[in-house]
Amino acid sequence: MDFNEIKEWYMVPWQKFIDFEGRARRKEFWTFVLVNIVISVIISTISSTLGSLFSLAIFIPSLAVSVRRLHDIGKSGWWLLIGFIPLVGLIVLIYFYVQDGESGSNDYGANPKGAL
Repeated sequence: MDFNEIKEWYMVPWQKFIDFEGRARRKEFWTFVLVNIVISVIISTISSTLGSLFSLAIFIPSLAVSVRRLHDIGKSGWWLLIGFIPLVGLIVLIYFYVQDGESGSNDYGANPKGAL
């Protein structure tokens, strides 16, 4: 994956930042998460206030892409609530996030592979 491809995949959740409908590929989800982790670490080393502002700015887009990622594997966005269970919830969500999406259409829309 080159820089332009990373940039392209990172921008997709920002373009759909309030879209909780449809599906999100693993590539879209994980690129967004990993780039945000890197940005958060860099910003937080500069200023904890800026780090907090960045966290606030990415909250809704992160929530939306997480819901769309769960939709891609055929799960409801309500499964995000399992994350409130300490440790077990995080493990379950990571397991869901790494799964390949359902082939073909599901209740949440068409398969997003090949859409970008």
